[in-house]
Amino acid sequence: MKSLANKNILLGVTGGIAAYKSAEIVRHLKKSGASVRVVMTKSAEEFITPLTLQALSGNRVSTELLDTESEAAMGHIELAKWADGILIAPATANTIARLSSGRGDDLLSTVTLAFDGPISLAPAMNQAMWRDNRTQDNLNKLLTQDFGICGPGSGEQACGDTGLGRMLEPLEILEIFSSSFDKGVLSGKNVLITAGPTQEPIDPVRFITNRSSGKMGYSLAHAAIEQGAQVTLISGPVNIEPPSNCNVIAINTAKEMSDAVKHHIKEMDVYIGTAAVSDYSPAEVKDSKIKKAGDNSSMILELKENEDILKFVSELEDRPYVVGFAAETDKLIENAENKLKHKKLDLIVANDVSDKSIGFDSEENEVTLITKEEKQLLKKQNKKKISKKIIEFISGRINEQNN
Repeated sequence: MKSLANKNILLGVTGGIAAYKSAEIVRHLKKSGASVRVVMTKSAEEFITPLTLQALSGNRVSTELLDTESEAAMGHIELAKWADGILIAPATANTIARLSSGRGDDLLSTVTLAFDGPISLAPAMNQAMWRDNRTQDNLNKLLTQDFGICGPGSGEQACGDTGLGRMLEPLEILEIFSSSFDKGVLSGKNVLITAGPTQEPIDPVRFITNRSSGKMGYSLAHAAIEQGAQVTLISGPVNIEPPSNCNVIAINTAKEMSDAVKHHIKEMDVYIGTAAVSDYSPAEVKDSKIKKAGDNSSMILELKENEDILKFVSELEDRPYVVGFAAETDKLIENAENKLKHKKLDLIVANDVSDKSIGFDSEENEVTLITKEEKQLLKKQNKKKISKKIIEFISGRINEQNN
């Protein structure tokens, strides 16, 4: 965790079971050298007492919008002027909805309206509430307004469910929150990344898919976040822990990925399509498991072509900077250049997946960055370093376009 020495941090605590972790957040903030003041909603007081947070922070806890004891009875303005950064942990689905709609009818929401600085949210809610389209819409709106997102994490929840929605642990939250004071090369930019494979069902137990570990896409998400971007990651089924400080959308089919991209692409500055999207899906999905005939006969599977997501994004009127990937087994540069031209991309990243040392599931990669004007080889190294160099390349080209 980066030092927060001499920073004034306002912690907002809202009404969720994870509010008990707020005491630990205050303790770590103080240990890092920050001055801490706490604003609690009425429902938060049902889970943790103001006295606890007052004792830990060393400052009076604020709970009322209309407080005659505050300076000039304008507590929200006083707090907004005092703070260098605001962290809301836990941030419930209700809180996210209220902030998204610009509500200002309690102290916490009013302070956020009056505050001109970094605001971060640590979401905490049931996994079904997190997945709900309305929550995702609200979150996406806040992302475009430069709100930071710390989590959520995945795991067992108080209700007994398991999945995304669990609030991160205090030190994880503060690791992300402290980095909000740094300005990276993509600071203020919104980046949409697709990763992993898609699965196209044949019947209830079978599907067709493409090989993809998702490692490159997830590594790029981490690299973009490190450079200050607000990242939305749309991912097919993979066995990777998602970055804790980005908006993760889990999908299965190419149609679901296409719908998610169309839903989130507005206001994006960069689109990076690393996903191995199935080109085809079964024309008919059987309702029950297909049984073998037992006579060694063959089965014909009719396929239909799926929508080309990358081409769709590149043909948008108000399009972001569009990056595609070309995983090839032969004629690497020739095939990649054809894809760059045909799909009207700004950049294509070409890699030879026939080489097992840099192919599927490997920890290393070697790629060639290709634009209309240039080719740049990134020699074999781990995917984390490759991802950082790709993000640096993208940010450089975006800056050139803007100057």
